[in-house]
Amino acid sequence: MEGIEDDGPLSQGELPHIEDVQLSAEERVYVERSGPVENVYANKEAVYKLTEGLLSHYLPGLQNSKRTLQELTQNQLILLDALDQEVTKFRECNTLLDLNSLFTEAKIYHNKLVNIRKEMILLHERTTKLKKRALKLQQHKQKEALEREHQRDKELERERQLIAKPAKRT
Repeated sequence: MEGIEDDGPLSQGELPHIEDVQLSAEERVYVERSGPVENVYANKEAVYKLTEGLLSHYLPGLQNSKRTLQELTQNQLILLDALDQEVTKFRECNTLLDLNSLFTEAKIYHNKLVNIRKEMILLHERTTKLKKRALKLQQHKQKEALEREHQRDKELERERQLIAKPAKRT
């Protein structure tokens, strides 16, 4: 038989173009079936055509599958970005809720401060009034003490005048 003995797989560089190969009736693939495959005779052109046929049959589907997988991967990335944005929005909403509670708390504390300030102003007014009253009472007591002192001085003077004085001899 006229065939080409093939020792291993053919690389694409070894495959001839279809136009360059001419088929003869004797060039066929023979496989000894009684035991393990020992000698395989293959026509390179037949192997090439079978490979081309196999590739032409499955390659478009595989390429479509590859494009579909790429589109799915791209869509998945888009969905992941959208999901990340939604998560960010939820975090911002939680932050806004936290801010709202902080503003509410700040308002409560502001009201407490305003009330404390009013109480401090009221206490300041009361202490000022008490200080004025205490000053008036002190002045009044000093005045009474001074009047008593004058009264006593007058009484002492009167008693001195009432005391008999020896007459002067002339």
